Amino acid sequence: MMATATLNLKVNHRPRMLSLKEAAEYCGLAVKRFPGACRVSPVAMPTGERLYDLRDLDSWLDALKDGGADSDDEILGKLG
Repeated sequence: MMATATLNLKVNHRPRMLSLKEAAEYCGLAVKRFPGACRVSPVAMPTGERLYDLRDLDSWLDALKDGGADSDDEILGKLG
């Protein structure tokens, strides 16, 4: 007789593209403060929605954590 085991996993799947409300919650910011605080631009989707890419939000948060967030002048300097 073969032994069987049951594996009970809970998968917490988050979609890659987030609404303004979802993006603000993900970053721990109030919705009304999020657009001014977060330097990530939303992506214009074919449906007309403007959604935030989770990967871009993660990069922005990592830069904040590392103290590597660029100032406006540094960003303009990189653009030439």
